[in-house]
Amino acid sequence: MSTSNPSLSWESNAADIVIEQAAPLRAAPPLEMADLFGVKVSLAGPDEVVGAIMHLAERRASAIVDFMGVHGLTTARSDAQFRSALNQFDIVACDGQPVRWALNWYFGAGINRRVYGPDTTLRVCEEAARRGLGVYLYGGKPEVLAALERNLVARIPELNVVGAESPPFRPLTDEEHAAVDCHVADSGAAIVLIGLGCPKQELFAAAHRDGMPAVQLCVGAAFDFHAGVLKMAPAWMQHAGLEWFFRLCCEPRRLWKRYLVGNTKFIAMCLRRTLLGG
Repeated sequence: MSTSNPSLSWESNAADIVIEQAAPLRAAPPLEMADLFGVKVSLAGPDEVVGAIMHLAERRASAIVDFMGVHGLTTARSDAQFRSALNQFDIVACDGQPVRWALNWYFGAGINRRVYGPDTTLRVCEEAARRGLGVYLYGGKPEVLAALERNLVARIPELNVVGAESPPFRPLTDEEHAAVDCHVADSGAAIVLIGLGCPKQELFAAAHRDGMPAVQLCVGAAFDFHAGVLKMAPAWMQHAGLEWFFRLCCEPRRLWKRYLVGNTKFIAMCLRRTLLGG
């Protein structure tokens, strides 16, 4: 990887991602968290989150990280098992713009930019390559996983992908769960990128926390974006909090309930808290 390049750009059938090169990351203490509708969410922006992830990865910590959007937050509100799993996470970053706005409004967090999962995936891979840390990919269809690995290595030649695994589209057996832990441990990975979708990936990460000596990042659709399978919303739509509308237009049958019902629930939750304090 070249660390002298002042910017990073991704060219695919998704929209371009451009990430400004950040200052050198320092070891980071645990991030402060706040209770947002029953879920503990980190009061931190992109640089703080990446710094904390790399701090944990260099120590081979068994840690779990999530990137929280409105869908995840509303699901956790109504699903006690999922909410309990999320509240075990070391970092729950504000992936969605509405989540960032809520943290700033209710807690004065002062977060200037959301912690977008696909962007953070690239930054973490850059840092892993620079520090010589292995990355393991888990999730997605075999062809998506192969394209993801190929594109990441093409973009970051020094990235060491030490393993890639496409799980079956069914619940894993106890033996298969144990085998995943062994595969990751044997690979020497410091970071595991998980692309199973919400809430499956978060439940998986929580279940494997004690079995993996690595930092697990639940990055969801980042697999499809960086594999070139899905298009990414234009930057102006992302900044305006309209990424959900773009994705709904691209996949209406799959996503209509998630966004139309979920977004309505989120607005109701915010109104209730604002007007009634609960």
